Amino acid sequence: MLTLFAHAKRNFAGIAVALVAAMLVVSFALPAQAFGLDVERWTAKPNKDGDNTTVMGATATRVTWHGQAAEDESVAAVTINMPEGTTIDAENVKTTVVAGLDRLEASAQATVEGTTVNVTLDEPAPAGALVMIECNRTLLPGGGGSFGLAGTYTTADGQQHDMPATDQVINVVGTSPAEQLSSWLADQDWVKAWNTNKFLHLFFDPTLIVTSVPALVAGWLVSIGIVIISFPLAIPLGLLWSFLRMAKSRIPRAIGATYINIVRGTPLFLQLYIAFFGLPLMGMQMDNFVLGAIVLVMNSSAYLAEIFRAGIQSINKGQFEAARSLGMNGAQTMLFVIIPQTVRRVIPTMTSEFILMYKDTSLLAAVGVMELMMYAKTITAATGNVTPYIVAAGFYLIVTIPLTKLINTMESRMAGGRRRKKNLAITSEEAVVPDSDAAVSKSLRMSETLAGSNHISH
Repeated sequence: MLTLFAHAKRNFAGIAVALVAAMLVVSFALPAQAFGLDVERWTAKPNKDGDNTTVMGATATRVTWHGQAAEDESVAAVTINMPEGTTIDAENVKTTVVAGLDRLEASAQATVEGTTVNVTLDEPAPAGALVMIECNRTLLPGGGGSFGLAGTYTTADGQQHDMPATDQVINVVGTSPAEQLSSWLADQDWVKAWNTNKFLHLFFDPTLIVTSVPALVAGWLVSIGIVIISFPLAIPLGLLWSFLRMAKSRIPRAIGATYINIVRGTPLFLQLYIAFFGLPLMGMQMDNFVLGAIVLVMNSSAYLAEIFRAGIQSINKGQFEAARSLGMNGAQTMLFVIIPQTVRRVIPTMTSEFILMYKDTSLLAAVGVMELMMYAKTITAATGNVTPYIVAAGFYLIVTIPLTKLINTMESRMAGGRRRKKNLAITSEEAVVPDSDAAVSKSLRMSETLAGSNHISH
């Protein structure tokens, strides 16, 4: 039994050696399979402004394919499968054949079926020629991605082969809907005609408007956030400074007057520079957003202090006396009687101060706060176009125009209310105190009537 097993084992080993030897003989005897075409280039032209390496999706670019035929091979047709979502027109496909150092006038028919580009040469390219296909004004997928090469090629004898594998890929950066719309606008004839005018191109470029709007929204929200946080904090601080300004004691009054005069007498721009560049020298580090809000609060509180002081002093002194006659002390009188009336009177002026603070947030761009103006400045520096500043102006007007209308409406209603009160007061006075001329005439008529009746009786 053991003898049979050993014999079978030797036979199996011999058979295996024979098979390996046969395979080696066949591999050396048969020629290695060679591709009739080598892909030398599969690229897309960078199309991002100011960047020579980035290919953006949904933005016009040029996709280039170069195929080098073998010395004994002639290419008759090429089919390239573009990435899914690509947009291309057959009229933008250009074919060139280079044989040696000669660039040949190649006549070819190009068709596009979905995302597949078919190029058929009227006459097969010479053996060993370089075939170049350029797909101009091609829009690669807007979602971005890395795309390899897929397709087929047909030789002069009618045989179709798969496109040889290549390590070259086209890396596409995804684009937003706004960028895709901008690319679409750039191809429109009316936009091209519009941008031929230098003024319109520099200040109102439609392609930049549609990309600047979403880019500036983030900065606009930062500006709104700074104002929403700063203005409510400035109101009580301004009220405090107004109380100090009106204090009977000399020291608090001097402190309030000094603060208000210094803040109102110096530019906000200078105050920002002192805070942002002076405090770090003292070793005090603070977030730019927070520090910017603090400076705006301190600046606005000085102006609100004068607004509140004027409003309080406009209240009739009889209001103070009436409150005290009811047993209220000074704090109660101010809190429950004077301040509510003051707020109603100064609301239009406070709204104007809110608008000023909102516009003053633009100064924060000078100290590195990423607000609306800083975003616009960044885009303008990258594009060399003023259009982003015009778009930023639109964001400011979105807030300021409605608030201005609101101020005018409130002032009109308050003025109308004062006129009605005045008319009611005049009417009441006329009812109580008759006109002197009318009273004299009435008295004369009554006297004459009485005199006539007495004469008849006599």
